[in-house]
Amino acid sequence: MAAQASFLALIHKKRDGERLDEEEIGCFVRGVTEGTAQQAQIGAMLMAIRLRGMDAAETLALTRAMAASGRALAWPPGWRGVLVDKHSTGGVGDKVSLALAPALAACGCKVPMISGRGLGHTGGTLDKLEAIPGFRVTQSPEAARVARQMRSILERVGCCIVGQSEELAPADRVLYGLRDVTATVDSLPLITASILSKKAAERLSALVLDVKFGSAALYPTRESARELAQSLVAVGQRLGIRTAAVLSRMDEPLGRRVGNSLEVLEALECLGGGGPPDLRELVTALGGLLLWQCGLAEAAERGRQRLGQALDDGSALGAFEAMLGAQGVPPATARRLCAGTPAQRCQLLGQARVREELLAPGGGWVQGVDALPLARVLHELGSGRTRAGDPINPRVGAELLVSVGQRLREGEPWLRVHHDGALGEGGRRALQAALRLAPEPPGSPPPRLAETILPPGPPPPAPAPGAAPSRGDGQ
Repeated sequence: MAAQASFLALIHKKRDGERLDEEEIGCFVRGVTEGTAQQAQIGAMLMAIRLRGMDAAETLALTRAMAASGRALAWPPGWRGVLVDKHSTGGVGDKVSLALAPALAACGCKVPMISGRGLGHTGGTLDKLEAIPGFRVTQSPEAARVARQMRSILERVGCCIVGQSEELAPADRVLYGLRDVTATVDSLPLITASILSKKAAERLSALVLDVKFGSAALYPTRESARELAQSLVAVGQRLGIRTAAVLSRMDEPLGRRVGNSLEVLEALECLGGGGPPDLRELVTALGGLLLWQCGLAEAAERGRQRLGQALDDGSALGAFEAMLGAQGVPPATARRLCAGTPAQRCQLLGQARVREELLAPGGGWVQGVDALPLARVLHELGSGRTRAGDPINPRVGAELLVSVGQRLREGEPWLRVHHDGALGEGGRRALQAALRLAPEPPGSPPPRLAETILPPGPPPPAPAPGAAPSRGDGQ
């Protein structure tokens, strides 16, 4: 009863606009983790935080308490300074992690990337990788064994991409599940704590965040995305993680392919030094920032050049192949996927039964293709899930056959849809409406990467191997 009264007092306090101190926030998170707080009470606190907000100190305390709610990963002292990760707020066609992690590994980083699954119209990195036969995103159900396996892969390969262990920031798993049903998903302090608690438990040296804005993003405006990015950078720095963020546009799909198997194919093109320019731009920009933050490049632009070289010289693709082998893909399959022709890669990943081309309903200049209706139609065809655990069809997807600034004639193909069912007239109408045409050519499109958010001053120098971590690293 005393615990229930304590939770009630905390809810009253935040509901009335008062700030919670570190001990009170810790009490709330312990109640979430240990199950002594009722779901109704947790939901009430989430709503109070959503409506009343949290200041920077409260957000930092919440993040630390959530990170401390479970196990933290441990790494060899010699890796201190080069442990890095990236997080994206989600988008359509976002396959950046698939190319970025191995490219960073090829440049000397250790990348323990913990990723998620897709929900709604946003794709998930784990779903994309599971389109590859044999790939295992969970190495073991036991957290201690997971950590040992991740360490082994990082020693041999330099990168791994896995799902979240049940013992890594368990408070976040509870709160994340309730935020959706309590309409508190967009709360800035809750988003900040959710993202960074898991990164703090990874004990990273550096982190870069891709905060997307636009019609197919969580935040529709650049200003709202900037507010989140600034919160993430500030709290990340206070946790002892060298943190930076970029704001990137998400009105149109990233790259030219959307859908799990198709995005793997496009990531392989990028890893081989090709692929769409906007995908390469984002991969090298994010990676360049991380190399600079780690002290492996004297400036972000030099880091970008080094990432680009890893893509061009085959070392990033080699790291990707090694990661596939370390995470369960048979060596022969990994080799054929990375060294094969486009046709051989398609054969390995499988193809949908139907590949249907849509024709331009009229003539004109392509102004753009709206990402959200495209993603929604593909979701209905089976590419995504509505609830956690729903099955997905990795072969469902779409290929853009046109670029902004291209002139289309009526009846020319502009989109190829891959599916195993029936597209239907409603789906066709929605897709045709996503194509924006005009009688005149468009002006220069805005760059995909709109802005970089850095903490004040230069990044701190990378610590010497074996140096003791700061308090903010959770030790």
